[in-house]
Amino acid sequence: MGNVSQNPDSQPLINDVDIAVAAWHEDGRWSLALLPDAQDLPQIIERLKSQQTNGGALALLAIDEEFFMIIRVLGSHIKLFLSDISYAVDYDIAAEFIEICDLDMPEEDDEPFPAGDLDIISDLGVHRMELSTLCDDPDLFPDEQLEAIASRLGFGEEFAQLLEL
Repeated sequence: MGNVSQNPDSQPLINDVDIAVAAWHEDGRWSLALLPDAQDLPQIIERLKSQQTNGGALALLAIDEEFFMIIRVLGSHIKLFLSDISYAVDYDIAAEFIEICDLDMPEEDDEPFPAGDLDIISDLGVHRMELSTLCDDPDLFPDEQLEAIASRLGFGEEFAQLLEL
């Protein structure tokens, strides 16, 4: 599933997707599906738009065992979250996130920090402090961070089964 492209500085940008899952809530329960093209953020957003219910739809992405992203489409609103903005220097999917969110590109030596909407899933029970704490935990890999988020949202078991974790 790995994919390498070139950035303008001619150094390869690596995109190795570990997890790409869509989740939506309907009739009182969560439904999940694997996302086929996890490298294409506009495509993921379009898929979430077509999948959303009254609770909206989420995409949970873990990239190359380095960072994770959450995308949420709720009506006409699109929210995005990136666990560590510093990866935008090396990963074009993170650079695309920066572009979509109209953020400044980080410098090589910038400190890692989350970017985007820290309240992306606070109405579902994962508040900004909890999300920030998960991002800051050096002992957790992105798949484990997403698994913790999925559990907190109420679909941890289905998430683990879908990914055979």
